[in-house]
Amino acid sequence: MESTKNYFFSDMGVMLGRSMRHIFRSMDTILTVCITPIAMMLLFVYVFGGAIQTGTDNYVNYLLPGILLMAIASGTAYTAYRLFMDKQRGIIERFHSMPISRSTVLWGHVLTSVVSNAISIVVIILVALLMGFRSSAGVVSWLAASGILVLFTLALTWIAALAGLSAATVEGASAFSYPLIFLPFISSAFVPTESMPTVVRVFAENQPVTPIVEAIRALLAGQPVGNDIWAALAWCLGILVVAYVFAMRAFQRKIV
Repeated sequence: MESTKNYFFSDMGVMLGRSMRHIFRSMDTILTVCITPIAMMLLFVYVFGGAIQTGTDNYVNYLLPGILLMAIASGTAYTAYRLFMDKQRGIIERFHSMPISRSTVLWGHVLTSVVSNAISIVVIILVALLMGFRSSAGVVSWLAASGILVLFTLALTWIAALAGLSAATVEGASAFSYPLIFLPFISSAFVPTESMPTVVRVFAENQPVTPIVEAIRALLAGQPVGNDIWAALAWCLGILVVAYVFAMRAFQRKIV
């Protein structure tokens, strides 16, 4: 037990390296995650953008934060899939028979999700730049926006871990991501909430995506963030803590 504690970070590095090798041997995973958000961005900017009133002349600037959140939600589905496959093939039990820290198996998948989603985000931002995205944000604002995106990724990844460990089928493992991918549509990601019917507006203004989108949008525009950043952090951290607790409980049940 002492050795597993002493080598926790080295064991986690090994698990991260294993999962990342799977990603780089199958780059279609990252490409698939990028294709749908990029297609949505192209559709909304070049087809619907002229008809949507957002109070800005550059719709891609308005749209990008929501597209990034959709990409992250889509990317975390692969974490649930890979974890489910490890469970089904008995790989988790095989690792537990070795002198390694048990939780590093789970952390390897979680950190892989952060890295792979970061790659997808960079690709989408590069495409957005080609489409006219411009930012007047400084280094601190970019770091703050990146921090929110990392927290959001971790929160959804731990939900994915819970789904991967609890699902009975491979389809069920990734099904959790569907409502998360479409949640930005009922938020301020694509249109201002003021244009929505009352019931829809109330929901949109009181769900996690809206303050996260508003905070990232303001940061990338170099504008004052206000209370949105605190609401965004509260949602991300709250979801992260709850999902982490339940995922670890599900993980412990699988290894006893």
